[in-house]
Amino acid sequence: MDQTNSYNAAAWTGPMASPAAQAGVQPARSRIAVIDVLRGLVMLIMLFDHVRETLYLHMQVSDPMDVAATDPALFFTRLAAHFCAPVFVFLTGLSAWLYAHPASGPRPATGFLVKRGLLLVFLELVFVNFAWAGAFPPSTLYLQVIWVIGLAMIVLGLVHKLPTALLGAVGLAIIFGHNALAWMSFAPGTIAYDVWTILLHRGYLVADGAVKLKVTYPLLPWIGVILAGYAAGPVYAATMAPDRRRRILVAAGVGALLLLALLRGFNIYGEALPWTVQDSAVRTVMSFVNYTKYPPSLDFLLMTLGTGALVLAALEPRDNWFTRACATFGGAPMFYYLLHLYVLLALQHVLVALFGANHGVRYGVDHIWPIWIVALALMPVLYVPCRAFARYKRTSKRAWVRYF
Repeated sequence: MDQTNSYNAAAWTGPMASPAAQAGVQPARSRIAVIDVLRGLVMLIMLFDHVRETLYLHMQVSDPMDVAATDPALFFTRLAAHFCAPVFVFLTGLSAWLYAHPASGPRPATGFLVKRGLLLVFLELVFVNFAWAGAFPPSTLYLQVIWVIGLAMIVLGLVHKLPTALLGAVGLAIIFGHNALAWMSFAPGTIAYDVWTILLHRGYLVADGAVKLKVTYPLLPWIGVILAGYAAGPVYAATMAPDRRRRILVAAGVGALLLLALLRGFNIYGEALPWTVQDSAVRTVMSFVNYTKYPPSLDFLLMTLGTGALVLAALEPRDNWFTRACATFGGAPMFYYLLHLYVLLALQHVLVALFGANHGVRYGVDHIWPIWIVALALMPVLYVPCRAFARYKRTSKRAWVRYF
């Protein structure tokens, strides 16, 4: 979640490209390895939120989060996780460009992206849903982030041969324009309703029966993000000077955040929920940064992707134990994702067995700080198998390995 600048196709792993699967060997400051560093970093941030959903589920958060009722510590823990999916999907598109443009010359990526996308949809429906529900079949199948990454990869696989500039323009048009379509709705039970639910509105595709089916990650905005990531690929071409690449990333990041300040500051466009002055400075800040994630609003994407561009620029010259650890996680993204879900499922069962269920059938903690402690404690636990899998992947000739 090993790669030299030649970008060997066999090392492309997980739901996104893995340009630095040799993270423990190759310096983390290489132009491609930094992609895995950022990917690993957001995956570690994601762990805090998933531990929250394991041990603090009785304290629900809404979308957008209720500024007046949500404790600030819980709010900002959840807010940090908002950066994960956009950065993840953007790097998927960026890595797909690198796969399609190796040093030897352009190559088609349709088959690779489509097969990878179909695998992710399958994993979401079976293994991911079971991990969250703890039962099979679960009463509701949730179509979440792995599902939407898979579909976005399939779309990218079908269109990636179009001019890169055109793909970038379409991606930006979707990112900037989908908020203007939010008013549209269709009657449940119609084909138009099902299509629009998949594309832009959260809701049930199957609301009754033994197994329900609910879309929680609508697809359309994420197509925009993956196309934008693909169009950004030339920034990581071998011919791009590092200083120029960092200047481009900084300009893009600062530009996105300045535009966010303008649009959000005056409640012009890009977020359905206007910010308001609250009874304290902290809650006023909470109101300002409280953006819709499902589907991701323009303001949400400006905040997350703008910050992501700045972090990419800052990470590239860094090479230390932390960046190398992040690159190890980032070099096996699908392996890490499934592993951490099942570790958390096992943790919940162990805690119930040891201490009993204190929130319905679950065990939960009463404060947010234990969530941070548990997440930090799990990082080295997860690191060991991720590092071992990365080493196995470097030596194995089995085809399935590169998909994780």
